Amino acid sequence: MDLELTQIQKDILYALITLYKKKAGGSIKGEEIAELINRNPGTVRNQMQALRALGLVEGVPGPKGGYRPTSKAYELLSITKPEESVVVPVIVNDAVMEDLSVEEIDLPSISHPEVCQARVRLLGDIKKIVPGDKVTFGPTPVNELVLSGKVVGRDDTANTVIVDIDKIVALPKDTVGEHMSSPIITIDADAKVIDGAKLLAEKQIYCAPVKRDGKFVGILTLDHIGKAVADGKLDAKVEEVMRPKIVLVEKDTRIREAIRLMRDEKVRILVVTDKGEPVGVITDQKILTRLAPEQ
Repeated sequence: MDLELTQIQKDILYALITLYKKKAGGSIKGEEIAELINRNPGTVRNQMQALRALGLVEGVPGPKGGYRPTSKAYELLSITKPEESVVVPVIVNDAVMEDLSVEEIDLPSISHPEVCQARVRLLGDIKKIVPGDKVTFGPTPVNELVLSGKVVGRDDTANTVIVDIDKIVALPKDTVGEHMSSPIITIDADAKVIDGAKLLAEKQIYCAPVKRDGKFVGILTLDHIGKAVADGKLDAKVEEVMRPKIVLVEKDTRIREAIRLMRDEKVRILVVTDKGEPVGVITDQKILTRLAPEQ
């Protein structure tokens, strides 16, 4: 497409698409765009007339009206349309950036990993990322790559950050069933905390599911035991100090999905089932050693 946009027009289009995606298809007001790119609303309105004339935005009339990007805008900026896109996580200094997603990763020097840099094009406000930030991108939808490193530059004209790569990890295509621990080591809800501590120490594990009358009712971890020691509760029942939450996952679930589930549910262990029947467990530690055995 042979359209040459000015930088302010590009900024407005990127902002419009970012806000449009965030609102799940709701129309966007000029003031919202102006606030995002720190420009005068009048300037944005003037530029919108030109962008409408170019067929890149369309106006939505009415009190809830505003602007919407057209297919031509996505095509011009080489951005995937929301209904076709997959959110690829962006983590900056250990914080997940909910309103940023990876659009494209270019690895021009992949044949020389010791000097490997990446150009990562993002959807969202990249001004939140500055040189020196520690970043992680991924997993990507097709190759399931996770890329991490340090930001060394930013190209606002292309909504791109330049990253010195520390590590690229390809998530295995394996399922949790291939790496689960079985049989499941459990502890009874009525057992004493000190017995739970002995069990974890003896089996050299971080945590164990808790059962009552044959059913899983929670998880006991070393953290819970540490707190119980501090509170003088070693003789208390396990169910008094455990976390009353169990997350189940079918054995054919991919490792990548298990990681996402652990993050979303804020747990470090999943009980693996076969057609609903518990058959094993998998922990974040097991997954991490599987993903990065050199660690």
